Amino acid sequence: MIKRILVTGSSGTVGTALVQALGDAGCTVTPLDIRHSIWDARIDRRTIIHDLRKPFDKLRLHHKPDLIIHLAANARVHDSVIQPQMAFDNYLMTYNVLEYARKRGIERVLFSSSREVYGETNARSRIREDNTHVIRMKAPYTASKFASEALIHSYHDCYGIKPVIVRLSNVYGRYDVSERVIPLFLYYAKRNRELCVFGKDKKLDFTYIDDCTDGLVRIVKRFDRVAGLTFNISTGEGERLVDLARMIADVVGSFSKITTTDKRVGEISSFVGDISLARTKLGYRPRVTLQDGLQATAEWYFEAMKQRRIYATQRRNLARRGWA
Repeated sequence: MIKRILVTGSSGTVGTALVQALGDAGCTVTPLDIRHSIWDARIDRRTIIHDLRKPFDKLRLHHKPDLIIHLAANARVHDSVIQPQMAFDNYLMTYNVLEYARKRGIERVLFSSSREVYGETNARSRIREDNTHVIRMKAPYTASKFASEALIHSYHDCYGIKPVIVRLSNVYGRYDVSERVIPLFLYYAKRNRELCVFGKDKKLDFTYIDDCTDGLVRIVKRFDRVAGLTFNISTGEGERLVDLARMIADVVGSFSKITTTDKRVGEISSFVGDISLARTKLGYRPRVTLQDGLQATAEWYFEAMKQRRIYATQRRNLARRGWA
């Protein structure tokens, strides 16, 4: 198994849980992020603070990594519609990671892409990894992920870098007090505020954080055997957002009214991933149902909210959007 790993975006939701999981698996992990970790003091002490929009020329690591796991991104789809520069930054960050790998002779890169790259497919069945096309890109964020995938494949052909690409789908769970739909609805439901769903028929595939990191660790353990492949890491099950809102209200014991409006520009209406390739090649089996995952997330979330600094973080995030 690969032992020395550099993880970008290590202070985020997936990054925090993955650094912990890789450490438990016996890996030596170097966390890298533009901001400090607020969730794990051990990770924070080791975190290299670096803006990935800038080259790595002055970055000095204690050990040359055997693998770079590139998670860092501006991850909000609608934000990229309002500020397209955020999408360009995503592409630039991927370029800088690849250039660092090329110049330092690092052969392996695991890239976190998104189910957004499938675009609006209107598919009646689960979506396989080969079901995407450039004309279906719905938002600048989507295009930034698709373009990053293309750049990674070009670095394989030109410079011998071995890639694995994972397309994640609506990862949720602990370490998230953002304005993503689940922590946002938890915040509102606790206050009995209206839960507004953008797109009354919108249906998505939600992945609990432990299932996500399990899939990523399985790739690390088998990297050279699966190099060159792209995997959906999701549950293979879809849930309508209006039903998700009801489930959250029930978990919280909320009297929130649930309303719907039109989906926002750049967002897709439906995605359920085909995870058969991950099952076959990785032995990946998502274990946490949405009901159980929401219960665990709510318990963690309200315990975290008792820490006033974390509460203030989410409130500031929402206030910037006028949602607090």
